[in-house]
Amino acid sequence: MLKLDFYRLFGLATLSGCLWFLAVTPFDLSALAWFAAVPMLLAIDRAPTFKQALFLGWWAGIVETAGGFYWLSDVTQRFAGFSWWAAGLVLLLFCAARGLIFLLFTAIVCGIRRRRRAAMTVLAPIVMVACELLVPQLFPCGQWISQAWNPLVIQIAEFTGPFGVTALLMLVNGAIYDWVSDGRVACNRVVIAAVLVATALIFGAVRMRQVDSLMAGAPRLKIGLVQPNFAYPVDGEFSRDEALRQLTALQSASHRLEAAGAQLIVWSEGSYPVTLPRDFSADFAPDYLGMIRRGFGVPVVIGAEMYDTAHEDAFNSAILLDSSGKVGGRYDKVRLLAFGEYIPGIETFPWLRNLLPAGTGRFTAGNGPSLMSLELPGGKTWKLGPVICYEDILQGFVRGVGRLEPNLLVNLTSDSWFGADTEPWEHLALSVFAGVELRVSMVRAVNSGISAFIDANGRVVQKTYPNDPYRNPRAEDGVLVDAPMMPGTRTAYAAAGNLFAYLCIAATLIYLVLAAKTKGGR
Repeated sequence: MLKLDFYRLFGLATLSGCLWFLAVTPFDLSALAWFAAVPMLLAIDRAPTFKQALFLGWWAGIVETAGGFYWLSDVTQRFAGFSWWAAGLVLLLFCAARGLIFLLFTAIVCGIRRRRRAAMTVLAPIVMVACELLVPQLFPCGQWISQAWNPLVIQIAEFTGPFGVTALLMLVNGAIYDWVSDGRVACNRVVIAAVLVATALIFGAVRMRQVDSLMAGAPRLKIGLVQPNFAYPVDGEFSRDEALRQLTALQSASHRLEAAGAQLIVWSEGSYPVTLPRDFSADFAPDYLGMIRRGFGVPVVIGAEMYDTAHEDAFNSAILLDSSGKVGGRYDKVRLLAFGEYIPGIETFPWLRNLLPAGTGRFTAGNGPSLMSLELPGGKTWKLGPVICYEDILQGFVRGVGRLEPNLLVNLTSDSWFGADTEPWEHLALSVFAGVELRVSMVRAVNSGISAFIDANGRVVQKTYPNDPYRNPRAEDGVLVDAPMMPGTRTAYAAAGNLFAYLCIAATLIYLVLAAKTKGGR
C-alpha cells in the first residue's frame, strides 16, 4: 500500500469532512456524498498507528459537523448571552461529541482490517449505519440528509428508514476505495455495488409511480399554513399590546387563507401568545380579546403553551378547534428539546437553572403519540398525526405516529432562534424522510419558515422561505396547499422500525468476533 506522511493523511481527512458538509443543504452539492468518504478511508487505512487513525477519523467528523452546524455559535451568542469564545467552545464540544460517530467508525473498521482482510465495500456501509444508530445525538442527523432532494434515492426508507440511504452512500464510497486500492481485484465489488444502487433506484422509480397514482385518486384537503414571522421574547413574556398584535396578525393571515379556499388552518408551534389553562375546551367568546377564531370560521390547529395549575406543569401543545370552536383534539409534545424545553439532571442539580436564560427548561413531556380527528362536511373524517418541532425528524417517534395510521402528518415548528441561512433548510431536509417512511404527506407550519407541503414520496411540493425575525423581520406569510388523504396503512418501517440498522449492528459484531479470532494482523 502507498504510504503517506501524517500531514497528507490529515489533509485527506479534512477533505472528507469538507466534502460531506458541502453535499448537504444549503450548499446542496449532493453528488459529493457518493465519494466524500474515500479520502478519509484512505487516511485511516494508511495511518501508521491505530491512535493516529482514530484521530484522523474523529477529525473528519469534527470538520463535517462544524460545516453543517456552524449556526450553533450564533444561536448561543444571541439567545444565551454567551461571549464569542464561549459560543465557540460550545460549538467545538458539540462537534467533538458528534464526531464520536466517526471515531467509533474508525475504531471498528481499523480494528477489523488490521487483523483480517475485509472489503471496505462491505464494512463501510454496515459499520457507518451501526455507528449512526448507536451514538446519541442532540440533533439526529446522518449521511442520509445529503440526499433529501433526490427522491429516487430515498424511497428505500420505506423499509430501512433513512439508515438505508447512508448504507447506499457508504457502499459506493467503499467500492470506490476498494477499486482505487486493489484495482482489478475489486472490480467484482464495484459491479455488486452498482447493481445494488441500480436496484434501489429502479425500486424508487416504480414505487414513486405507485404512490403518485394513489395520491392522484385520493380525497383532498385544502390547508392554509400560517407563517407569522414573529420574534418571540427570550423570557417568553409578551406585553398586552404585543400579544394582541401577534394574535391579530395570525387571524388576518387565517382570514386570507380561508378566503382562498382553505378548509383547515394550521398555526405554528407556540403561536398563540397567551398561556391556556389545561381545562381549555372551547374558543373564547367574541367579547374576549383572546378569542382565537376571530375573522374566520374553518377549523384550526394552533400551537400554544398550556398550564396545569394543580400540578404546576407546563405543556407545549397542539390544539384542534373544530368548526364550532370546540376543542376536537389535543396533543402534548413528547420529545422535548434538551437544554431548551427541559434541563437534563435539573432535579438532581437545580443550580443548573441559574446558568440558563429565564424560562428555559420548564416543560413537561406528553404521554405519547396521538391522532386528532377532523370531521368535515359530508361525513369525511381525517386522522391527523400531530408532531411538534423536531419530532418530525426522530425516527423512533415518527414510527410511533405511523403505527396509529394517520392520513396526514401535521408539523408545528418554531425555528426562529436559528437564523434563516442554514438550520431551517436542514430541518426541512431531514423532515422529508417521514413522508416516505410512513407513506403519508406532511404539512409544516413554521413560525419563521420554512413552511411546506411534503408529499408521500418525500418531495417538497410547496414551500415558503425562511426569515430571521430578530434581524430582518417580515410581515406574516402563508401558503395554501392541497393535501391528499392517504389510506393510513402501516408501512414496513412503521411495523419493523430500525430492523435494518440492527442487522447492520449484528453484522458488525460478527466481523469483530471473526477479527478477534484472527491471529497476527498487519
